[in-house]
Amino acid sequence: MDATPRVQTVPVPEDREGQRLDNFLAGRLKGAPKSLIYRICRTGEVRVNGRRAKPDHRLAAGDEVRIPPVRLAEKGDAGPPPSAQLNRIEAAIVYEDRDFLVIDKPAGVASHGGSGVSFGAIELLRAARPRDTLELAHRLDRDTSGVLVLTRKRSALTALQAAIREGHVEKRYLALVEGALPKTRLTVDAPLRKSVLQGGERMVRVDPEGKPSRSHFSEVERYAGASLVEVALETGRTHQIRVHAQHLGHPLAGDEKYGDREFNKTMREQGLKRLFLHAARFEFSLGERSYSFSAPLAPELAATLDVLQGRRAVRSTPR
Repeated sequence: MDATPRVQTVPVPEDREGQRLDNFLAGRLKGAPKSLIYRICRTGEVRVNGRRAKPDHRLAAGDEVRIPPVRLAEKGDAGPPPSAQLNRIEAAIVYEDRDFLVIDKPAGVASHGGSGVSFGAIELLRAARPRDTLELAHRLDRDTSGVLVLTRKRSALTALQAAIREGHVEKRYLALVEGALPKTRLTVDAPLRKSVLQGGERMVRVDPEGKPSRSHFSEVERYAGASLVEVALETGRTHQIRVHAQHLGHPLAGDEKYGDREFNKTMREQGLKRLFLHAARFEFSLGERSYSFSAPLAPELAATLDVLQGRRAVRSTPR
């Protein structure tokens, strides 16, 4: 970027068809923090075909993107990530090949920066692997641990995202919920609607006008006052498992937004200090190749189960 940056109008090439606007801008504005990208979208400085567009807008080949002049060395920029964060994220890598890079994301690390977070997993990995062209294939909430898949090629990204949209990806999570489910296996088919509060906080609720959302819950282990469940997703809405569990009347342990205060207090007394939600498995096929990525339950969650084991009520095997 030169000393006098100017407005750019950039056509979207064919190989960027379907890419999110924020990711497209990140590729054009090397080193720009997500917070800056979100700000120039929010203020209307970024335009797609002459119109305002949100960061998650999907681009089409041939779209004209107006990019305002920005300075990447402004006061307050985060600078390079601390080496401790880079070491931690590199230690979390569980698989890589020419197309994919997969990490066992620790809880507390956002998938991407923004909203007060300087460096998410994608920014840290881009800093650790500057020669790679890394993109997030999907996202995990900041407080959720487990399998997070990134791509190293544009072709792999578009193929995997198409598989996700068509429901050809299997995603399974482990969660600890309050009480015992009424059945060992059940499905929640409840549309979800997302809203943003005045302070920028995202909230999701079951709403007939929301987007179709479907989750399958299976009991794995039953304890006194809580159950470990496996959740398979057909859709990937924001906070889907957390809101569907709340809708069932069996909120997740450690969920400060959608959970039960007394249940969370009880779980804290058992040593739980975070949301009990872990992305355990992510499976898909592309052509003749099949992929299956998994991550063991995070140690701090396994420790909570060890405590509960002594208070176990009934061991259950899903039927």
